[in-house]
Amino acid sequence: MDDIKLAHDLAQKAGELLQEIRIKGEYEGKALGKAGDAHANDFLMAELSRFRPDDGILSEETKDTPARLNKSRVWIIDPVDGTREYSEGRDDWAVHVALSVDGTPFMGAVSLPDLGLTLTSGDAIKTPKAASPLRMVVSRSRPAKEAIALAEKLGAQLIPMGSAGAKAMALVRGVADIYVHSGGQYEWDNCAPAAVALSAGFHCSRIDGSALLYNQKNTYLPDLLFCHRENSAHILTLLNDIK
Repeated sequence: MDDIKLAHDLAQKAGELLQEIRIKGEYEGKALGKAGDAHANDFLMAELSRFRPDDGILSEETKDTPARLNKSRVWIIDPVDGTREYSEGRDDWAVHVALSVDGTPFMGAVSLPDLGLTLTSGDAIKTPKAASPLRMVVSRSRPAKEAIALAEKLGAQLIPMGSAGAKAMALVRGVADIYVHSGGQYEWDNCAPAAVALSAGFHCSRIDGSALLYNQKNTYLPDLLFCHRENSAHILTLLNDIK
């Protein structure tokens, strides 16, 4: 099985498992989120260890070790991106399965189980056209101040949304045009979304324009910008002025 198919199948199956846990109704609230995280993580870790035993793994839900730092190929996973949204019965949560090669977001899959979608970097996705006015996805609970200021400068419409994966895939799905985040994330929050968005033709970088790097010793990756390539230079200039 090639890497793209493996990522797709694992993300989709983990999403189906998470839906089953929620439907059974054995857990509620935060307990549902914890149970979902644990079960999906166990599944993904076991399957990656079985199918790619020589690769490294970095997961939000498994204690990190230095062993991955010596690997060229490292799987970066988030079993439930948007645990709060998942536990509240919303549809803006995701499963992330990505492969980083030499620090790049080489390929990935983002499953949006409640939307019935699993998007991968191997899909032939045509870049959607930007809308007018532009549409910007932001956190539904803590919109980044830079995003709010940028939206005002651009006259952009704000679309509150949950998980990072759901936000990034909103661009790929053609329902948003910009995703700016500056409130702090980790590699597992955005590696798979970046891989899919890049393959769909979007600009993906830090908010200073530098590259998104993965499999780093410090997994904290605090900010990002995903947008249409034709708008990226202007947006980066505005973000620099805002800072």
